Amino acid sequence: MDAELSLMPSMLSRGFEEAEFVMRLKNAQALMAAQGVSGLLLMSEPEVRYFTGFHTLFWQSPTRPWFVYVPVDGKPVAIIPEIGADLMRKTWIEDIRSWSAPAPQDDGISLLTELLTPLANAKAGLGIMKGHETGLRMPLGDWERLTKALPGLEIIDVTGLVQGLRMVKSEAELEKLRHICAIGSATFARVPEIAGNGFPLEEVFREFRRLALATGADDVPYLVGGAGPGGYTDVISPPSRRPLENGDVLMLDTGCTWDGYYCDFDRNWAIGHAGDPAKRAHDVLWRATDAGIVAARPGNTCSDVFHAMSRVLAELGDAGGDIGRLGHGLGMQLTEQPSLAGFERKVLEENMVLTIEPSVSYGDELMMVHEENIIVRSGGAELITARAPSELPVL
Repeated sequence: MDAELSLMPSMLSRGFEEAEFVMRLKNAQALMAAQGVSGLLLMSEPEVRYFTGFHTLFWQSPTRPWFVYVPVDGKPVAIIPEIGADLMRKTWIEDIRSWSAPAPQDDGISLLTELLTPLANAKAGLGIMKGHETGLRMPLGDWERLTKALPGLEIIDVTGLVQGLRMVKSEAELEKLRHICAIGSATFARVPEIAGNGFPLEEVFREFRRLALATGADDVPYLVGGAGPGGYTDVISPPSRRPLENGDVLMLDTGCTWDGYYCDFDRNWAIGHAGDPAKRAHDVLWRATDAGIVAARPGNTCSDVFHAMSRVLAELGDAGGDIGRLGHGLGMQLTEQPSLAGFERKVLEENMVLTIEPSVSYGDELMMVHEENIIVRSGGAELITARAPSELPVL
C-alpha cells in the first residue's frame, strides 16, 4: 500500500482530451436510458464541469445561474450567461445558448423553456439532482416559473445516477489526484520550517499557503486546524494570533487544488514535547487509519470501512466522539459522496478515491483527527498521500 511519493512531472496535462468527456456522456446516457430519463438538467459547478470541462472561478459569484442539459441522445447543450460563452466555446460543447445576464426577470428561463418544451409535450422524464449534497442553484421562483410553463414534464431524481458516475474516477482524473496529493505531502514535509515554539498560529497558516503555492498547488482554498495545550478543541475555526507553546498539539488540515482537483488530509505535531494522552490518541488514530485503508476494497461497503476504524477507536472507550462519519469521497470537491459512515451501504468500486478520516476525543474535551487519501484498488488500497509517521512527531 505504501508507495514512495514524489511530485508528478510538471508537464502533466491540464484539462482532458475530448475522449474523456465522450466516455462520461456515454456512461451517463446508458444509465439514463435504463432509468427512463430523457434528459438531465445540471446547474452546479462540479456537474457542469464534469460533462463539459468548463472550469472557472466565476462560480463564486451568486449573481448568475448556469445550466447544462444532457440529452439521452446527442451532445450536451449549454444554457449560460453571455459572459461565459467564450470560455465554453473552448470546451467540446458546440450548442451554446446564452443571454445577457444578470436579468432577474428572465435569467435563462425562456431559453430553458424553449429547450425543454419537446420533453414536456412528450410527457418525458427530466432528471434533477434532489438528494443529499445537492442544491437548486437558481432562484426558487425561477424554478417554479419553469415547471409551471412545462406541466407535462416528469421530474425524476437523478442524484444517485450523477453522483455514482462521479464517484468512480478515470485514469486521467487519478493522475491529477495523485499530483495534488504529492504537492500536499511535500508541503506538509516542510512544516518544521514554519512552525514551532513561539510561532503565531496565524503565521503558520499563512506560510503553509505560501509553501503549497510554491510547491505547485494552484490554490489553497481550504486550510483549517487548531492548536492548544495537550491538544485542540475544534478544527474549523480561523487561526488566532496566539503563539505556539511547548506542550501544544498542532493540527493543519488542507484542501489544496491542482487543475480543479483536491487533496484533503491533515497532519498533527507536538510542540517541544508530546504528552502521554496525545501520544496515545495519535497511536490509536494511526492504527484506525490503517484498518480503514485495509478495509477499503472493492466489494466492501462504506459501512464496513467505518466499522473497521471504529473497532480500533473503541480502545479509547466511548471517546470516538459524535463526528458522524470517518471519511468521504474526494475529487473535484473537497468532500464528495460517499460517506464512510455506519449508515452508508454503498459498495466500494475500483478507482473510487477516499479520504480515510478517523477522529477521537480525549482528555478535557480535546480532540484529534487524522486523514490519508487513497484510491480503492482490487489488490489493496493505493495510498496517494505520504503516510504520516506512526508516532506523534515533535517540532
